[in-house]
Amino acid sequence: MAWKVTVWNEFLHEKTNQKVIEIYPQGIHRAIADGISRHGRFEVRTATLEEPEHGLTEEVLNHTDVLIWWGHRAHHQVEDAIVNRVHQRVLEGMGLIVLHSGHFSKIFKKLMGTSCDLKWREATDKERLWVVDPAHPIAEGLGQYIELPGEEMYGEHFDIPAPDELVFVSWFTGGEVFRSGCTYHRGQGKIFYFRPGHETYPTYHNDEVLKVIANAVEWAAPRRGARPVYGNHKPIEQLP
Repeated sequence: MAWKVTVWNEFLHEKTNQKVIEIYPQGIHRAIADGISRHGRFEVRTATLEEPEHGLTEEVLNHTDVLIWWGHRAHHQVEDAIVNRVHQRVLEGMGLIVLHSGHFSKIFKKLMGTSCDLKWREATDKERLWVVDPAHPIAEGLGQYIELPGEEMYGEHFDIPAPDELVFVSWFTGGEVFRSGCTYHRGQGKIFYFRPGHETYPTYHNDEVLKVIANAVEWAAPRRGARPVYGNHKPIEQLP
């Protein structure tokens, strides 16, 4: 089955920062879309902040199995009505993968119910993402760790609820550690937060990083299980 994936990106840094333009000339969203397509059978579309309704119309979301979210400098520009629309779709079963600075996005904070704050440093730290749950499907096909020669540092404490499952823990040159691969369930939907991906580093050209995102799409995609029923309910058996 080809899962329907929408990759959402602000697409702002790629228009103003020369270093980012050189790394991602077609945008981070395009790099992710093309990259995950090498690792699975997906029908991938992209959406960006400046499109009408941020590219996340009801029609688009209703035909999205998994939404991938990259945001950084314009979290405040995302309209609350669109956030609520995405939130409802997650509760209904759409998967959500939140990348890097998306930890501060309105949608992730709404789903987590916490500040999602952390320590950070942009100093080209080496990052080593250790696989701490080797049996998890998101880690399929990986070795013991993924090593990135340069990345922005995120450090604990990361103000999130305890993850349902912890797949990756990062170590940085400066000595910090960070919960870098966290899964959650909200309603019928599955959520994966994956840390690496600062815009001034070529992280989304790394094949292992793209493999993780593709694995996460497979994991987060809805499985069409039993449909819950809510509200007033008539008895199945005869009541006395």
